[in-house]
Formats: sequence, structure tokens, C-alpha cells
Amino acid sequence: MRKIMKYMFFSITVMLFLNGCNSNSSNEDLFQFKDSFVGDNSAVVNITNQLHSGEHLDGVELKTKEKPYGIILNYDMEKSQQEHKDTAIYNATYIFALVQNADWITFQFGNQEYKITKENLQSWYGTDLSEFTTEEELESFIQEQLEDESKVNQFFS
Repeated sequence: MRKIMKYMFFSITVMLFLNGCNSNSSNEDLFQFKDSFVGDNSAVVNITNQLHSGEHLDGVELKTKEKPYGIILNYDMEKSQQEHKDTAIYNATYIFALVQNADWITFQFGNQEYKITKENLQSWYGTDLSEFTTEEELESFIQEQLEDESKVNQFFS
């Protein structure tokens, strides 16, 4: 009986330890991936999984064979067209701020597709996205821009 109790205690301890090592990484600071490259699959996937609708990300394609380098993100989510646009701008802003050689991103939401280039987004913002140094600063900046729905719609026209 004593051996069984020791074994059970040991097993529970090991399980608790392993569970602690397998903690959710959603609380990671995205800026740890700053200055990543499109070819760094691990960094790009970690970034995209932590962004808006990351739980609906159905596939990531990295286009690295020739310049300009790009990323295709496929989402399996049913939301309004406006929510898709907001998600595309929000996620593109983070990716362009963190992945230094990303030139374009295509967002596919079922039958809706939005292609955003770094040049166009930075021109729309009037800001060089690589200058942001903290997640809080970038988050505040994006939210301020997304408040104006007509400005968002103008970007896509």
C-alpha cells in the first residue's frame, strides 16, 4: 500500500511539472520577435497565432523565393466584412512592425481577400512601422486608427 501511495504521489508530481512546462505562450511579448524575417517560419507563425483571430488561422504560406517577400494568411472565420478589414489592418501592422523584410500580406477570409503592402500601409498611417519599440505603443496607435471606420474603408478602396 505504501509503494502504491509513493507511486501515485510521484506520478502526480511529474504530471504537474510537465503541465507547468507546457504553459500557454499567448502572454508572450510580441516584440521579442522584432526584426524577424519572412523566412523564419517559427517567428512568423508565433506572431500570427497571437494576433487578432489567431485561433481562426487555418494556414500560413511564406513567399520567400524572390523579392518582394510576402505572407499569405488563411482564416476560417465568419465575421462581417468590416471585422475582416479591421483584422487585416491590425495584423498587417504588427507583422510589418516586427518582420523586417515582409513587403506584402494577403489575408484570405473564405471568399474575401485583402492584399496589403507595407508601403501602402505606412503611407496610409504616415508612419514608419519599424520605429515602434513596444507592444503597448503599437497597440494604442492601431486602435486610434481603427476607430474611424470610413478611414479604414478608404484604405481598401
